[in-house]
Amino acid sequence: MASSDDVLTRCSVTGDMAVVCAAPGRVNLIGEHTDYSGGFVMPAAIDFRTIAAICPRNDGQMRISSKNMAEEVSYPASPLPTKARKHWSDYPIGVAWSLAQEGVHAGAFSLTLEGNVPLGAGLSSSASIEVATAFALLELTKTSLPLAKIALACQRAENAFVGARSGIMDQFIACAGRQDHALMLDTRSLEYRLLPIPTHVRLIICNSMVKHEHAGGQYNVRREEVEEGTRILHQRIPAIQTLRDATLEQLMQVRGKMPENVFRRCRHIITENARVQLAASALERADLAAFGDLMADAHASFRDDFEASCLELDTLVEIASTLPGCYGARMTGGGFGGCTVNLVDESQADGFRQEIHERYRAVTGIDADIYLCRASDGAHCIA
Repeated sequence: MASSDDVLTRCSVTGDMAVVCAAPGRVNLIGEHTDYSGGFVMPAAIDFRTIAAICPRNDGQMRISSKNMAEEVSYPASPLPTKARKHWSDYPIGVAWSLAQEGVHAGAFSLTLEGNVPLGAGLSSSASIEVATAFALLELTKTSLPLAKIALACQRAENAFVGARSGIMDQFIACAGRQDHALMLDTRSLEYRLLPIPTHVRLIICNSMVKHEHAGGQYNVRREEVEEGTRILHQRIPAIQTLRDATLEQLMQVRGKMPENVFRRCRHIITENARVQLAASALERADLAAFGDLMADAHASFRDDFEASCLELDTLVEIASTLPGCYGARMTGGGFGGCTVNLVDESQADGFRQEIHERYRAVTGIDADIYLCRASDGAHCIA
């Protein structure tokens, strides 16, 4: 990807240098599909990012270009579009639409986007684009909003404009990430705490090369199943508003009242919330063995109860669990493809990358992308 210096162009209107902001992708260490149920998640921002360069215009147009897509599109600044067109530009336009609901009106501008977060890999390229765009628009308008409000505005853009029913995790970690830390987020209260990742541990992300799509498809089906289970639980036990409120014992009490697939989706989320809290304690005491065991349990639950893994992801996890220096491995992201995340001792990282690449190719015939990462800071302005 281009460096920030490559996008420091001069504005045609003011002659000033463009405002340049960046936002990271993310990997979720544990806590999958819990965020839209008021539960707990544990993501880390990673050192892949989207860079957004923005300048004002005086012709009433919003011109948005993507260097990755080699395309530029134009929209009227007023009135703002209110419907997605199933195009990459829906994400930045959705952010402009959402921020307008917070009273932030950017008017006409030129926005250039460029990123190296892999698309369709479950590393939240969409939230990276959204948050980078939001920071750029806020800088352009000289507006300040709390990080939580920025994250919620970006989530609204993805939910209500783009049409992908994602939770708050991706946008929140893109805003609030911290170098060399994971972040345990309570998605109901938006309270969070930072958890140190030992300096001798690297995050190795293995891309199965099986792509997924969030705007529709099985991700939304799973969310509907979770909501159905929550409704059934609430009818029987009114105090349960979300699965965050439910215990495994309460779920067992109503098992006969819900379809088996719905029961298993709910069981995954209830047990996953408990695993995230145990994993936070493990990281705080630097117990990587316990953390790795919880990652293995989380993957099994996602595979068997949530049925959102795939053969390729399972293969990557199985291979990783046999390799020296690997503390833990699991799929990460929305599922149905994408990536696995692996906690690996730095001294074994290079050998791990080579070995898992070769073994995965031998089993599947797929030449996987393997990314060596560290936890990084959240969104910020570069210039």
